[in-house]
Amino acid sequence: MRQFLRRRLRGALSLGAFLVCLWSAPLFGDELPLVKLSVLQFGTAHWELEHIQREGLDRQAGFELEVRLVPHLPASRIAVSSGDVHGAVADLLWVQARYAQGEPYLYLPFSSQIGDILVAEDAPFASLGDLRGKRIGVAGGPDSKGWILLRKVAAEQGLDLEREADVQYAAPPLLNEAMRRGRIDVLVTYWHFAAKLKAAGVARTALQMADLLDALALDRDLPVLGYVFHEAWAREHRDVLARFAAALAEAKRQLAAEPSRWEAIRPLMRAKSEADFAALRQGFVAGMPAPLDDRRIADLQRLLVLTGAKVDEVLPERLFYRADASRDFP
Repeated sequence: MRQFLRRRLRGALSLGAFLVCLWSAPLFGDELPLVKLSVLQFGTAHWELEHIQREGLDRQAGFELEVRLVPHLPASRIAVSSGDVHGAVADLLWVQARYAQGEPYLYLPFSSQIGDILVAEDAPFASLGDLRGKRIGVAGGPDSKGWILLRKVAAEQGLDLEREADVQYAAPPLLNEAMRRGRIDVLVTYWHFAAKLKAAGVARTALQMADLLDALALDRDLPVLGYVFHEAWAREHRDVLARFAAALAEAKRQLAAEPSRWEAIRPLMRAKSEADFAALRQGFVAGMPAPLDDRRIADLQRLLVLTGAKVDEVLPERLFYRADASRDFP
């Protein structure tokens, strides 16, 4: 576990940095600046934000966190786009699309968990060629990050999955049930839905999303999900944003190092068994990304180009948050 923490959290805001935020926080009774975030009610970001609020890490760092829960992703995107909240969780491709349309967002990494590609537990699978003619369920629709990456890698091997497979788009719970009933052969889904199928012995991993990043010569640990904030708000509230980043780093440190902390989060996880609970906890911790540096930002920009962004419109370096006090952010 110590080696894992050193690898995952190296260069991140240290506990010492968090304590600096605590030391410089407003005195008791002073009004704290508010950070309003919109997140999915049953999303994984809710887990660490709940931990921050329950443990008072926000107030210790000198701000107050307000979490607004929404039932689906479009509602969260609308909330941050309209300015109803300061930030939300979004994937990098959405941030790129908004930037290309003249609406820049700062991107603060949340998770490197893209998702999973599953087949039935006893189904043979040796290569991407085995996907030809299969019934493929895709969670999240045609713009799913995992699906875009899978299609890209398959195309480089001469396989057009949209033409050579039977593709079905649906909500993750419906696709999980379809996999259980044998109505689809392959499932491209979010990691936490995949974890439940694997824990139940229904399915196994055919390909990890990290394998697709490998195939594209990219870092396997790229944070493709992040907390996003309007650039204008981030510029005006850079100190508050740094405090949020510090509290977030401390929450991740505690959740990675102390498994007992997860018992309080368990009701949010909707785990139906001990195996489910363990798989979800382990998957979340495994997705905690290392901090951004020049190389990893360059890889994220390359990923955007590979998935369709124009080179001259790719998200610039200034919009990737780095926990580096020496940098004049943004």
